[in-house]
Amino acid sequence: MTIEIPPTGMTLILGGARSGKSSYAEKIARETARPALYIATATAFDDEMRARIANHRAARPANWQTFEVPLRVGEAVLKFSRPEGPILLDCVTLLMNNILMSLPENVPFETVMEHVREEIEALIAAQTQIGGQWLVVSNEVGLGIVPAYPLGRIYRDALGWANQRLAQEAARVLFMVAGIPMLVK
Repeated sequence: MTIEIPPTGMTLILGGARSGKSSYAEKIARETARPALYIATATAFDDEMRARIANHRAARPANWQTFEVPLRVGEAVLKFSRPEGPILLDCVTLLMNNILMSLPENVPFETVMEHVREEIEALIAAQTQIGGQWLVVSNEVGLGIVPAYPLGRIYRDALGWANQRLAQEAARVLFMVAGIPMLVK
């Protein structure tokens, strides 16, 4: 299935874990034949994650610039000059995790949401200011069971809000199922 992706504006690519979101976003970026700015939000907390990050780095085209930034993505991206190719953000899921892990334990939900809103609004502002084609990857966590513990519910709610807000601003929203993109917006 081929879905037309606008050459400018934000495309939000949602899906479950291992649904093909990142691979599809990278495919779209490669098809532009221009060097991408790859914004990676993952942080290596253990050997498995370090290996995954290394594998992702090695798989990217040599002419892509990778910028590893765990927080304040919008602010950080504004420091770059306008890239000639697409901007690929992988992923909002880990960005939300990074926000939660940066806060004190048992922080009130509203405090978490203040940080989430600030991060997402700054990201949207950067996309608006820089322009160009943005490919934003995020997990859809609203299809599973309700987490059994409070931090899990806070995380699910924060990411759900972030996805909704990004979808409002996106020119195109895709949902990945088993590596197949489905047009949502």
